[in-house]
Amino acid sequence: MSISEFDWNTYFTIVLSIMGLSFLGFLLVIGFAVRQVRKVHVPPDADFTETLLLVPFTIVLAIDLLDLALDILAAPFVWLILDRLGLKALRNMAAVEALLPFTQPIPTLTVCWIAVRWGFRF
Repeated sequence: MSISEFDWNTYFTIVLSIMGLSFLGFLLVIGFAVRQVRKVHVPPDADFTETLLLVPFTIVLAIDLLDLALDILAAPFVWLILDRLGLKALRNMAAVEALLPFTQPIPTLTVCWIAVRWGFRF
């Protein structure tokens, strides 16, 4: 298949659909995540691993969905959301990951959250 035969219209429709559904998923999950995080006390000096052990899965899922939906444009929103929730250690990692191009399909925070539950330390 050559470039001239590639159906760009279908490609962009699929990509925009994935981004739209991811943003809708973020909007649905973030409300639950904020309520759950408000009940958790994360020490101000907590490192990345300790913070991941304390936060619920919904917050990392919401951030990964936002990252998938907005690509590199998610970085300032991720920074602001995690800063307001008092999750400074997650804020730094998530903002760096959001700025890296082509990493959006990889749910980095979700993978890290699962790895920490299995005993892996960062």
